[in-house]
Order: sequence, then C-alpha cells, then structure tokens
Amino acid sequence: MTRAARRAGRLRAWAELLRLPALVTVPGDVLAGAAAAGARADRGTLLAVGSSVCLYEAGMALNDWADRAEDAVDRPHRPLPSGRVRPAAALTAAGALTAAGLGLAARAGRPALAVAVPLAATVWAYDLVLKRTPAGPAAMGAARALDLLLGAAATTGRTRAALPSAALLGTHTLAVTTVSRTETRGGAPLAPLAALTATTLLARALTRPAPARPRPASGTVPSRDTPTPARPADAVVAALSALYAATVARPYAHAVLHASPPLTQRAVGAGIRATVPLQAALAARSGARGTALATAALAPLGARLARKVSIT
Repeated sequence: MTRAARRAGRLRAWAELLRLPALVTVPGDVLAGAAAAGARADRGTLLAVGSSVCLYEAGMALNDWADRAEDAVDRPHRPLPSGRVRPAAALTAAGALTAAGLGLAARAGRPALAVAVPLAATVWAYDLVLKRTPAGPAAMGAARALDLLLGAAATTGRTRAALPSAALLGTHTLAVTTVSRTETRGGAPLAPLAALTATTLLARALTRPAPARPRPASGTVPSRDTPTPARPADAVVAALSALYAATVARPYAHAVLHASPPLTQRAVGAGIRATVPLQAALAARSGARGTALATAALAPLGARLARKVSIT
C-alpha cells in the first residue's frame, strides 16, 4: 500500500469516527439561537459556531471510545474496533476538541462560556454514563437545546428569548435519540411511532407565531429582516416546516411497520438530516429569512457526504 493510500485510509477512518456528514447539522443550532434572540450574526456568533463544532466532534470521538467494546460485537467495521483509529487517539481528540470548544466560547464572552460549560459537561456525561440509562435521550435533547442557547448568548449575551426555539429543537433530538437506542436490534415500533407523532406536533408548532421577544440589549444590532413580534408564519416558514416533516415521515413510518435494524438506522439518519430544515424553520419563524435559507442550503451538502460516510 502506498503512502498516499495509507493517508487516505486514515482520513476516512477519522471521517467515520467524527461522523462528518452530521457536522452540517451543527451551525444551524447557533444561527437559530441568534435569530431567536433577534440579532444578526456577528463575531460572537461565528466564535460560537466554532465552539459548537468542536464540542459536537468531541462528543462523536468520545462516543466511539466509550462504545468500543460494544462496537467490537455489533459494529466491528467501526474505526476503533477495526483498529484503524487507536482508542487513545480518539480519547485525546475528544479532550482536545472540548478544550478548543470552551476556549472559543470564552473568546465569545462570559455569557457564551456560561452556556458552553454545561453543554460540554452534558456531552461527556451522556457519552460516559447517561446514554445507557433512561435519561439518555433527555440528555441528548438538552445538549442540542444548550447548543442553540449558545448562539443567543454569544450574540446578545442573553438566552431567555431563545428558550422556546431551544425547547422545540431539544424535543426533536430527544425523539431521534430514543429511536437510535434500538438501531442495532430493531423490533421496537413504539419509538419511531412516538418520534413520528412528535414530528407532526413540532411541525404544527413551527407554523404558529413566534413568541414576542424583548428589545435587544444595548449595543446589539437587530436583524434587518426581523418582523414585529407575534407576526403570523409566512410561506417560508410553512415550506421549511413541511420539508422538516417530509424528511422523516416515510422513514419513521417504515420503521413502525417493519422495525428491522436497517430500517431503524435509516429512520435515525433521516432524523439527523431533518435537524437542518428544523433549524432553518426556527430561524425563519424568528424572522431571519436570510439565515433560514443559508441554513437550509446545508442540507444537500449533508446528503452528499452521507453517501460516502455513514451519518450514524
């Protein structure tokens, strides 16, 4: 094997370990949080995006390190059990990425760091302990919600206005995580049925008027395309909400009717991909249509990458 081939093999192994296609679902958390706070993205927002990406990838590396014994039985092709990535390297990467994420959050300001610290703690607690307990899905949902709040904190210094959007995103993540707990075994139609029901309710909630927001803090630049509070949902919100529901409806229904591992895994992948149109709908619902469209544009990239590297 040539040196170039070995290098390509290592890069692919790390791409699989870090679930690179899922990475496109990360920036939208922060951008939706900034939109919910009623502000345009600024330097703090970009730093929060970097922090979010680092903490997310830390969780991916730590997840496989914690699951290496289980994966040796259920997923022997994964990078750690197959020997393509050393466990020590994965753990080191998780620690370094966590430190980098917290460092970027600190540069975004004290409010951002105050959200990033519990976010990092939730990621590590989930991977090392909570995912094997009934609290696992709730912990993952909390992590996504905190990620959205990170965007609000980094941009405006406040998070209260972003709490409703964080709750919607967290609920979606809880549903997807619940389905993922049976993806290697299948045979559990109730989880995808509950997720399908949750998706329907979330899609309906997205088309309701966004709650009123307080005036931006002094020195914060409001979004140019921010509508007046409680403005009814428009066609952009409706379209993105429909796209969100359509992304998961069929895979969830298939997993309900035939709860096999392949169909359950397909449902989980669809749930992860649906995070992007959900984030876009949340941004549009807050009035930031430009941010919403930019976020939605990430979806094709994620689909393209998922054809090369598994998203789950």
